[in-house]
Amino acid sequence: MKKVLVLTGGGDCPGLNAVIRGIVKRAHKEEDWEVYGSIEAYNGVLREPQEIVHLDNKSIAGIHVKGGTILKTTTKGGPFSWPVQKEDGTWDTVDRSDEMLEKLKDMGFDAVISIGGDGSQRISQLLFEKGLPIVGVPKTIDNDLSATDYTFGFQTAVQEASDAVDKLVTTAESHHRVMIMEVMGRSAGWIALHAAIAAGAEVCLIPEIPYDIMKIKERLDNRYKQGRGFANVVIAEGAMPKDGSITAKMSDEIGYENLRLGGVAYQLSAQLKAAGCDVDIREMVLGHLQRGGSPVAFDRVLATQYGVKAFEMVLNGDFGQMVAFKNNQITQVSLIEATKSYNYVDVDSYLIKTARGVGISFGD
Repeated sequence: MKKVLVLTGGGDCPGLNAVIRGIVKRAHKEEDWEVYGSIEAYNGVLREPQEIVHLDNKSIAGIHVKGGTILKTTTKGGPFSWPVQKEDGTWDTVDRSDEMLEKLKDMGFDAVISIGGDGSQRISQLLFEKGLPIVGVPKTIDNDLSATDYTFGFQTAVQEASDAVDKLVTTAESHHRVMIMEVMGRSAGWIALHAAIAAGAEVCLIPEIPYDIMKIKERLDNRYKQGRGFANVVIAEGAMPKDGSITAKMSDEIGYENLRLGGVAYQLSAQLKAAGCDVDIREMVLGHLQRGGSPVAFDRVLATQYGVKAFEMVLNGDFGQMVAFKNNQITQVSLIEATKSYNYVDVDSYLIKTARGVGISFGD
């Protein structure tokens, strides 16, 4: 029997289970293939004892409607930077990639399918260069991989954000308040932009368009000309003022190398008050609600297509490639192409023009 190992890495995302299910169901049609899963990405291979589980039709029954991942996931460490504690109590990282490749060989795996975002697919490329037969599946709620038109999980995150703005409208109107809602979007404002248009926000602040606080104040003042009014602001966590910087801090978590973003809604609120905005302002950070819950139908379908395609790429020996969704077609691109450039919001795109056309301000 031939064996393929599936793993999910990076932040969790609605639709991960649908990909796993798609892989297993497609593999079941081939009599000479078995599917296994590694718990918490590559950690399941590198830990002692190893955490590798067999995936069959019984184990994946009905999981496509569930959020999260049955294989669990992690944003810490990895085969190239495995955290180790030294004798003096401090932490360092070591490269265990060669050791992991030997373990995979000893266990008889013929291929690996890695479901993850930009960071995970960069690891996939490095492992491919070391000789690992690997296929990538793009995953991120931020929709920030340029090699694919959409990543699964994005539409669900947008739905969660839009529903939240809808609810905030009623409380903002009742109290004549400005409600500032912070959504995810480290360097790309896709979630904020889509949610602002869908829910009818007055202001949308994204990383691609640095904002002028006085422009935002002017817009809000216009909403309160008669002494009463309300307004809703959607801001991406990576948004920043002109000549300013993102709101973030270094993580003190072992193995987590990324900046931790968050709190820009409170920063914006303080900036507005300092600029003389004297209306009642409340802030809300939507946070990980955007990652949780059942995936919407679009993401279930897209994720299932990705899973089936990924296994077929394994069958065809198309390693060093990533599944992609381009021009309404499921296709594939090289891992190098997949991670070459970041998918920023084009400030001249029709989506931005649409937002401006319905009166949304970007603070510029």
